Amino acid sequence: MEHDRTPDEYEQARLAKLEQLRQMGVDPYGGKFSGAEALQAIADKYDPNHEDQIVCGAGRIILLRDIGKLIFITLRDRTGTLQAGLSKKMLGDAWAVARLLDLGDHIGVEGMLGRTKTGEITIWANTLTLLCKATLPPPEKWHGLQDVELRYRRRYVDLFSNPQVLATFQDRVAIIQTIREFLQDRGFLEVETPMMHPIAGGAAARPFITHHNTLDIDLYLRIAPELYLKRLLVGGLERVFEINRNFRNEGISTQHNPEFTMCELYQAYGDYHDMMDLTEELICLLVSRRSEDMKLDFNGRSIDYTPPWPRKTYAELFAEHVGCEMSDSAAVRQKARSLEIGEANMDDTVVVNEIFEHTVEDKLINPTFVIDYPAALCPLTRRRKDNPNVAERFELFISSMEIGNAYTELNDPAVQEENFRLQLRGQEETMATMDEDFIQALKYGMPPAGGLGIGIDRLVMLLTDSPSIRDVILFPQMRPTE
Repeated sequence: MEHDRTPDEYEQARLAKLEQLRQMGVDPYGGKFSGAEALQAIADKYDPNHEDQIVCGAGRIILLRDIGKLIFITLRDRTGTLQAGLSKKMLGDAWAVARLLDLGDHIGVEGMLGRTKTGEITIWANTLTLLCKATLPPPEKWHGLQDVELRYRRRYVDLFSNPQVLATFQDRVAIIQTIREFLQDRGFLEVETPMMHPIAGGAAARPFITHHNTLDIDLYLRIAPELYLKRLLVGGLERVFEINRNFRNEGISTQHNPEFTMCELYQAYGDYHDMMDLTEELICLLVSRRSEDMKLDFNGRSIDYTPPWPRKTYAELFAEHVGCEMSDSAAVRQKARSLEIGEANMDDTVVVNEIFEHTVEDKLINPTFVIDYPAALCPLTRRRKDNPNVAERFELFISSMEIGNAYTELNDPAVQEENFRLQLRGQEETMATMDEDFIQALKYGMPPAGGLGIGIDRLVMLLTDSPSIRDVILFPQMRPTE
């Protein structure tokens, strides 16, 4: 029986049908099929008072019931599903093609739109066109789609087999489009900056290295577009944004992929308070299109996005959740040891931040702006005038994840150069990795500005209740199978 076949036997049976089709003069891989409407649009226009509507549709076969001289097929396209009825009487010579159809095949049909006796809207086909013969069966025929890793590796199967997966990626497209429109409506200009950098900069991360043969130089896949976007501020593009890939040669987890999408923007004459207002307005807009009460579930918890969101300083959150002041070095290091953080060779500020990540971040469930970071952690950020040890920076946390990072940008070239030197101190290639051109750009004058980066993948995770970043990246990085 068919359900007892192995995967190889399924493929061989389909190849035999493919050969039969060719012998009949039917191209099993079809061609252009004009006039097809989206299946959902066809279903929506059904009118019981007009039983003479002729329609044309196309899609993949996801259900097939052969009851002798009548075959009922469910088709699926990007918009939904619709039934087609194929009868020997109406199809004539094409009936022989109908008898060779399988799950996964693509077909086009044209015919009268009506209902079956059970009330299901159906295209009663008078023409049938084979558009593509699938020689491998849908995976549920033999092993299902329960293997999460296999779903990621064969996303092309995952998409047509799981409507919710397809819907998630359609949602992703809509979310990014909304972000673009939101920023463009506020005078931001979308730009493109280099993906390959001669110097790795703009963030603290390990880069991917490649080599340009003609120039005979090493280049770095960008870890952030920041320094190039700031050059555009110098050039007079006062509001710019870019939605594109960053690459970081680091770990893989439910929240990290080596290749990820960021929206990064800069606004001349603004500061990090403007970036907070903009971030809150943007994300609330996105949530409002999915939830009337501004609440969305994520990973089994309800997240309340109702504005205004709390804005808490790094220092007060540290004291609240760690139990000591971050300025108390002895207490901080004792806490680090209790958390098994190897603090002996770390700078005090680094120890503080390690503790913050271990003890505070997982407490930040509803949207929370963590503001005023230790200045030593922020080499590209303007310091507060009343306290130069504090940087005008925020990170937005939702469900314990960092979603956004923003600064009041540093535009003093002398201070920026000194910060770069401090950041690179102790590295043999210190001067080689100094971005001298960026310092030179600042000397021509960069206006005061606010800058913001939002992780698109993580934001889509939250908005679609997707527990892993791999669920919202079409082709996530995977370990080779061999």
